[in-house]
Amino acid sequence: MIAHVTWYDLNVLITTVSIFTYNPLESVLLEGLGVSLGCSNNYGGQEDVGELCAGLCDAPGKLGIVSSDDVLTDKEGLKKQLLKLKTAGMDGVMSDVWWGIVEAKGPKQYDWSAYRSMVELVKECGLKLQAIMSFHQCGGNVGDEVFIPIPKWVLDIGESDPDIFYTNRAGNRNKEYLTLGVDHLNIFHGRTAVQVYGDFMKSFREAMADLIEDGVIIDIEVGLGAAGELRYPSYPQDQGWIFPGIGEFQCYDKYLKAEFKEAATKAGHPEWNVPDDAGEYNDTPEATEFFGPNGTYLSEKGKFFLTWYSNKLLTHGDDILDEANKAFLGCKLKLAAKVSGIHWWYKSESHAAELTAGYYNLYDRDGYRPIARMLSRHDEAILNFTCLEMRDTEQPAEAKSAPQELVQQVLSGGWREHIEVAGENALPRYDSYAYNQILLNARPNGVTEKGKPKMHGVTYLRASDDLFKENNFELFKIFVKKMHADQEYCSDPEKYGQDLKPLQRSKPKIPIDELIDATKPLEPFPWDEETDMKVDG
Repeated sequence: MIAHVTWYDLNVLITTVSIFTYNPLESVLLEGLGVSLGCSNNYGGQEDVGELCAGLCDAPGKLGIVSSDDVLTDKEGLKKQLLKLKTAGMDGVMSDVWWGIVEAKGPKQYDWSAYRSMVELVKECGLKLQAIMSFHQCGGNVGDEVFIPIPKWVLDIGESDPDIFYTNRAGNRNKEYLTLGVDHLNIFHGRTAVQVYGDFMKSFREAMADLIEDGVIIDIEVGLGAAGELRYPSYPQDQGWIFPGIGEFQCYDKYLKAEFKEAATKAGHPEWNVPDDAGEYNDTPEATEFFGPNGTYLSEKGKFFLTWYSNKLLTHGDDILDEANKAFLGCKLKLAAKVSGIHWWYKSESHAAELTAGYYNLYDRDGYRPIARMLSRHDEAILNFTCLEMRDTEQPAEAKSAPQELVQQVLSGGWREHIEVAGENALPRYDSYAYNQILLNARPNGVTEKGKPKMHGVTYLRASDDLFKENNFELFKIFVKKMHADQEYCSDPEKYGQDLKPLQRSKPKIPIDELIDATKPLEPFPWDEETDMKVDG
């Protein structure tokens, strides 16, 4: 996809469904550009099918698929690499569609030419595409190797009003993504932020109408925050955060501070303000008054703040997904939203790193099932999660990390709310331990007659030079085969029950009290100790 085969962000998505035939669709998605493949399991004549996608990232200069000046680079090289991926049994690709590239010249001045060329090439290679509506900056997060800012005309507004950006207690601005405090403020050349996002998605649909109709674009993942995830940018590397720091709350811009003061006053506590005792990016929970033993987070004030902070995030995601639903209404595709896998400090009492990111998750409060419930109203949008490859024993003890328990909690929450869940690995891995853990999470009880519980899809990060080394690629192909339950490739999704239906209008908005009802903790679904489809078994 890139000059001299520098693979930046190739992801693999696996979707699982129950079918009554024995061939799955395989798909790989591109983050800049991705590729898809599918997996299936056959048991008693019924199959559990998964779709596996790989993705590459748009990047400027030598790494570019679509460069920062909106040019599809090295088309022939990209074509060769797509066809190579297809030989591994992949069906499609995942690609970021960067706001900062497409609407760079000014408000509503969209240029889709490079992305159209890319999608047409994907179609020519017989692959599918999952498109990510990327309203965030590329650069400043784990794995980022390139820099694509949000549009300059938006940054210019921030020069005179820096509070349009998320802000920590020290006053540091994060220009990766607009604060949700401006979601409904008419300050972007006559539009609100939510309207800007909605107009972008409507324009994408218009520009790609024929390719959507042809079934090339099958999935729209809607960017909802930092790194495209529904979260606050609580752990930015470019501001000095280092794993496993607890991160910082990001609600100190004037808009969010005013909203909190209004909410607190309405609740009868005008003296309450946003926290001033929650520490700094690289603190441990015990080093702060807010997250320490008997900390502020357990007080009436702390609970009120955390409820407000997490509810604002829920509403933010809900509002933008509603715009996405309207933009793609009637299209044969699915909407998706990504939730971050913040596994460090999960075993601590306060779950500090999750709380600063906006996930109000404690031993007696589920911070993820309300998100799944919110997604359910948008024609059962897919919840995409991460850190599928991680095992508890691989994490440093001092981080009190529990990725396995976190994955089980989040996936179970999605299933209990009757939506599809998807996921990805957090870090590049090419070993059997990681592949086997992903396979286990994709089908927690193995290949069963019921075919459930199962994940809708898994995105594999990433297509790189390391992945395509001979030994690594051979093991990867085995992984793909196991995701398909040792079944053969099938190019027709209708043959295994994976055909897409026209997107239906979102159901009425769910009252916040009903969303909060989903915070009641429930036991996760049972998980086997190991997968029945080992790559080395």
